Amino acid sequence: MSLPTRYMHNCVRGLASATGTGKKLTIGLVPADGIGREVIPAAQKVMEAALPNRFSFLHLDCGFEHFQKTGVALPAETVQRLRDECAGALFGAVSSPSHKVAGYSSPIVALRKQLDLYANVRPVASPLGATGKPIDMVIIRENTECLYIKSERLLSTPLGKIAFADRQITEYASKRIGRMAYTIASQRLAARRAASGSSAGSLPPKATVTIVHKSNVLSITDGLFRESVRAVQADDPTFADIHVEEQLVDSMVYRMFREPEVFDVAVAPNLYGDIISDGAAALVGSLGVVGSANVGDTFVLGEPVHGSAPDIAGKGIANPIAAVRSAALLLAHIGESTPAHRINAAVDKVLVANDPSILTPDLGGRGTTDKVVRAIIAAL
Repeated sequence: MSLPTRYMHNCVRGLASATGTGKKLTIGLVPADGIGREVIPAAQKVMEAALPNRFSFLHLDCGFEHFQKTGVALPAETVQRLRDECAGALFGAVSSPSHKVAGYSSPIVALRKQLDLYANVRPVASPLGATGKPIDMVIIRENTECLYIKSERLLSTPLGKIAFADRQITEYASKRIGRMAYTIASQRLAARRAASGSSAGSLPPKATVTIVHKSNVLSITDGLFRESVRAVQADDPTFADIHVEEQLVDSMVYRMFREPEVFDVAVAPNLYGDIISDGAAALVGSLGVVGSANVGDTFVLGEPVHGSAPDIAGKGIANPIAAVRSAALLLAHIGESTPAHRINAAVDKVLVANDPSILTPDLGGRGTTDKVVRAIIAAL
């Protein structure tokens, strides 16, 4: 199996220069709701073990439970301190209700917008040493628009109620997310070439960006998305060796489960990216093992892909691996690629060992959050 390249990303401009200086980096911790309050402290322990005395941590509030207490889901102070004091941050999980609650809006959606974290970068990779077909793909989701602009309205008519939702796709946002996809594909290709010990000229191009859309139905909005992403490559010769293909979103889901090993980097509008990235987690075990990073040009917010899991919150059995993977992504994006590599390798060892006394119940084990953390730290 070739070296997975999920940690080979550094797309946050202006942050890497702060690393390697010996100065402590301030990392914001936003546990939010449910098991977020268990998995984020777990990830903090792993970060401290991987890089002792390298970080100071800033604990910040937000979430539905905070809203229920204060009437505010995302305090302005949280956003301001993340922006002004932190090199990056980790977000836990949010218990947003499925029904409308007056005055409440999802704090993670708001954080992405206020910090301009326009890309959700979600690696999905099988552990090194695992059996079966090797999976090593990255799903890049546009984070700021599509149906997530939350412009909805309800009309009453003689035939009953009619609900409308506006969908926004812009050339600007589509090109920006397209550039992120091509950049990460290029980095992954360079990493594979370096790992092989071969010169770039001796290897055929193996970087592929798959544009996910539904332009056969949504010809204007999805049409603009696919055209804009393609235009980025056409306008930038540095991306010329990247192969570009397209998949309708329903076909993407089908192929992803039938032959996931064929995908490298996939890029999608917000809603499609949300759906396919959660589905892809099933390919490597569960939502509990897949991390992600919300990335902008000057900030990165690591975020495990699972929810707040109120049914197991407080029981000490939440799987911390997604949060730990998210911490590794955070480190990689701010220029600390070596400890990110070590953390991912340690997680791989724990997963491949498949010890039921350590792994949490979502992976068929009977272990605890703390046992998994101690096993990861021992494997560092």
